[in-house]
This record gives sequence, C-alpha cells and structure tokens, in this order.
Amino acid sequence: MTARDDLLSSRAEALSEADDLDPRYDESGFALDDYDGEQLERADRAALRRVEGLSTELEDITEVEYRQLRLERVVLAGVWSEGTAEDAENSLRELSALAETAGSTVLAGVLQRRSRPDPGTWLGAGKAQELRDVVLSEGADTVIADTELAPSQRRALEDVVKVKVIDRTALILDIFAQHAKSKEGKAQVELAQLSYLLPRLRGWGESMSRQAGGQAAGGQGMGSRGPGETKIELDRRRINSRMAKLRKEIAQMKTSRDTKRHSRKVHHVPSVAIAGYTNAGKSSLLNRLTGAGVLVQNQLFATLDPTVRRSQTDDGRIFTLADTVGFVANLPHQLVEAFRSTLEEVSDADLVLHVVDGSHPDPEGQISAVREVLAEVGGDQVKEVIVVNKADLAEQHVIDRLLRSEKHSIAVSARTGAGIRELRDLVAAELPRPDIRVEVLLPYDRGDLLSRLHDEGEVLSTEHEGEGTRVHAKVMPTLQSELAAYVV
Repeated sequence: MTARDDLLSSRAEALSEADDLDPRYDESGFALDDYDGEQLERADRAALRRVEGLSTELEDITEVEYRQLRLERVVLAGVWSEGTAEDAENSLRELSALAETAGSTVLAGVLQRRSRPDPGTWLGAGKAQELRDVVLSEGADTVIADTELAPSQRRALEDVVKVKVIDRTALILDIFAQHAKSKEGKAQVELAQLSYLLPRLRGWGESMSRQAGGQAAGGQGMGSRGPGETKIELDRRRINSRMAKLRKEIAQMKTSRDTKRHSRKVHHVPSVAIAGYTNAGKSSLLNRLTGAGVLVQNQLFATLDPTVRRSQTDDGRIFTLADTVGFVANLPHQLVEAFRSTLEEVSDADLVLHVVDGSHPDPEGQISAVREVLAEVGGDQVKEVIVVNKADLAEQHVIDRLLRSEKHSIAVSARTGAGIRELRDLVAAELPRPDIRVEVLLPYDRGDLLSRLHDEGEVLSTEHEGEGTRVHAKVMPTLQSELAAYVV
C-alpha cells in the first residue's frame, strides 16, 4: 500500500467516526438543559472532513489539456464554528461556484470543525499540514479559504501549504474585476481592491530595505547617506494617492447619477429597484418586465453595472425599474463602500423587489444576507416585496414556507413567465398614487398639459367643450401648481 493510500484510508476512518449530531440538541431536535458550551466531540476535532461533489475538473482529456494551461487548480477550505454541518457545506459549495466563476478548476473541499478559528494559521498547525497533504495529492496550486483571512493568517498558512492562499474576499474582488464593464464600475472595483490590498502589502529581501550611505550602502559614498524611504512606504503612498483620485472620480460620477435621480423625483416618477442575491434571476426578471435585453447567464455576478429602464402600469402610470448589483453572504465591506453610490438606487426607490432563488438550498439565508447589506445603505426603510423566483425549479413546500413567512411576497418564474402578470398588478398596487383632486379646463392648444395628466396623474374623466377639454384627475403637487391657471 502506498503512502497516498495510507493517507486516504486514515482520512476515511476519521470521517466515518465523526458524529454529525449538534451537542446542543437531542435526537428529537429539542435543546438539552445541561448543554455547557462548545464541547466538541473528539472525532469532530480530529477530522478534516472532505466535502464530496465539489470537483469541476473535466473528464474529456482534450478539453482538460487545454483548460489546465489557463485555469488555476484549487482546493477549498472552510472552518465550521457555528450553525449546522449543512450550512457549512452550503457555504463551501457557494465558494466552489465563486471559484468556478473566476475561472478555476475546483479539485476538492475540506471542512474543519472548531469552536473558533486558530489565530495563527486559521485551521491550526496540524490541520494546516493535513491540508498540505491534500494539496499535494490533488496537484493543486491554490488554496481558497471560505472567510476573510487576516494578513498574518494568510502568510502563516502559505508557509505551511507551500502554495498560494487567497480568501473569499479576494476571490469576490477578482470576479468583480473581470465582470465590470462601465467606467464607474471599473473605478469602484479598483477602489475596493486597493482598500483590500493596502493592509496586506508585503515584500521580500532587499527591495524592502532602507537606503543608506557609507559601508551600509556597499560603499556608495557621499550623497547617499540617510534613512530614505522604504519600498513598502512608497507603495502605500502611491496606493493612497490612487485611492484619493478614484474617490474623486466616483464622486463626480455620482453627481451625474444624482442629477438623473433628482429629475425623476421632480417629475414624481415612481422608481422600483430590483435587489437580491447573486444569480437569483434579477436580470431575467428585468428583461421579462421591460424587455431590457440585459445579459442573462447562469453565473454568479454576471452583471454588475446597474440598468434603469422605463415601464408603465396597465392604467398608464410611468415608473422606472432599476437592476442593481447582486449580493452574496459576507459581501466584502470594501465593495459595499465602493458601490455605495450604486446601491443608493435602492434606498431612494419607492419599492424594492427583493428577488430570492426559490431553488437554493437556503433561501432564508439569502434573504438575511441581502437585508444585512441593504441596512448599511438605508434600503431597509423602503417598502419591500419578496419575489420568489425560479418557481418552476423550486420545491412546492419551500415556496409555501417562504410565502407564509414573508407578509408581502409572490412566487414567479422569470424563465417561463408564470406569475409575471400577478407581479405587475402587485407593483401597480404598491406604487404611490397621485392624491390631489383637480378639475381643470385646458385650452386645445395646451395638449402638452393633457398629455402630462395622462402620464403623471390619474385621469378620472374627460369632456370636450367649446373652450377646451374639461378634465377631472388626481395629480401630484408639482403638476397641481402648473395647472393652477386652468382650475375651474
């Protein structure tokens, strides 16, 4: 038996001995009165669990040979410190989808059960060495951690596993960098990347040494004495300067976005924002409601740049629909800050369509993750409708559970069109309506005001007379002031 067979055998034995029951509950699911902290079982502490079904390596040898030239081969690692084993595995599967979106081949995934992450190597010294063995046996060149690692933890883990280590935050930033297309999107992503990079600068050997004169400088002599500036200090200064410039550019772009938003408010055009978890079907829903033609792809963060389209209700009221950037669990804080101007589309909206993937293993977790981010930008104060998408793929009992738990909710399928008519009616009912009654006699040469009454107000009746058109309508305050001269 080879050393590799011994390793796999011992790993399988540890997995078979692991107890999956949560020590806080009995077999019936009731809490135990004598539970006293995270008293982890010996097998749980000792086992580095392999999560099956994560490998995305292709079997077609010709395609594998081509892909291996350009794709990184990665092993995923997670620490399970709270929640259930199913939650931990779902998180690792989401990390696998993120890695595949970034262009990697996922070879394996491992989970370590700990009451809290190790402050040194995150996994612990022994488990980090076991991870090194997995990396060697799989032939991986990168390890992706399912959390945001401290700079010291990443360096310590790299020293043990001897391959590149990146964390969940760096992976998401890399995906955003690949998918950003607009000038504003690229600037926002670059700002987020630099914010992440700044505390993680590191260098090697003489490139980080100070300038010095005399013997310390190898005999450079006069004119070269002095402490100088270290390479890392120079890099920090350049990054800070670049970040300041990017913030200024984003602020200027924000002015343009605010101007358009202000114009819609002045004319009292209601706005609806589509928000939700990445790959929940927001762009598909926008296309179904407005025919916007936005890119639709079964991929995480396929579209980043917000899209605003005009639409109208069946009774002729105009409103706008805005598709926003997708969210994900533990969305990097740097991205929330960088995309704040984009996310403000949600906080300034009159209604939020919160799209949820009904076929996801944990839709409630998706809802919580999105609401957590929306709260940071003030979007939690806006009226919300939960739209359970992918009803054609979801289990019926899951849809029923979501519709019961969420007061304002509806189930639809953007792919088949099921429920779209009901969603349109729901949006029309939830949008703010004109509430000021007016009766005006408009001359026939003021057809522009009559057109605005139909577009911005709610026309109750019209009657054509010799002097003009008599109209009973409900309007907003701005339009009321412009109609004041024709009130009868």
